Amino acid sequence: MQILKPVYKVYEWYISRNLKSENMPKHIAIIMDGNRRYSRLMGNKEAIEGHKRGVNTLEKVLDWSIELGIEIVTAYAFSTENFNRTSQEVDGLMQLFQKNFEGIANNPKIHKNKVRVKAVGQLELLPENVREAIIIAEKSTENYDKRLVNIAIGYDGRMEILDAIKKISIEFKEGKIQIQDINEDLVNKNLYTAGLEDPNLIIRTSGEERLSGFLLWQSSYSELYFCDSLWPELRKVDFLRALRSYQERERRFGI
Repeated sequence: MQILKPVYKVYEWYISRNLKSENMPKHIAIIMDGNRRYSRLMGNKEAIEGHKRGVNTLEKVLDWSIELGIEIVTAYAFSTENFNRTSQEVDGLMQLFQKNFEGIANNPKIHKNKVRVKAVGQLELLPENVREAIIIAEKSTENYDKRLVNIAIGYDGRMEILDAIKKISIEFKEGKIQIQDINEDLVNKNLYTAGLEDPNLIIRTSGEERLSGFLLWQSSYSELYFCDSLWPELRKVDFLRALRSYQERERRFGI
């Protein structure tokens, strides 16, 4: 593996030199898939070891995104369906979330690069200690507007749309809006990602080729890229390939 590192460095340089900064996606979304499979392949019985390695990968991806001028990253960390996993894995993940959200407040890279951190999803489903950690992270970065990282946690795309419908229904019932006021902009304003541009590019690792309920409304015109690497094994060259693929495509809206 050490022998291959110089080769990958050359390949990274080769891809990077042909990427156009003016055609870089402003917003990328990532489905971080493959942590549990990575654990099994590494001989670990505990899935949490793969999730821990996955946190390191996310930090690297954020570094690469900053380096390349990508302004918004939305990462799918935990779906509502993930609550159905073993209590041991869920508890381990919640501890990991608490630790890393709390750590954001003292993370020099976050503050140096003025990254605002936000959690999106049904946060009321999370344990109190995780919700408190999220508040710490969000408050410590709330004044930044240069870059944004969204962590989708306790997230379900269908539920997001249903929640938006409920909010709009309440506004209509209270006489705050009329039927003719209900349009795409109003729905966007009531999503968990309210105020954000839709992702230009969605990347999924581990070879699976589906969205799994991620950003169902927002992904209408997103470019999709599926990568065979398991999330903990994602290399910079894999990330650059995704960006190269994005830039090589002719984006068509509504066709």
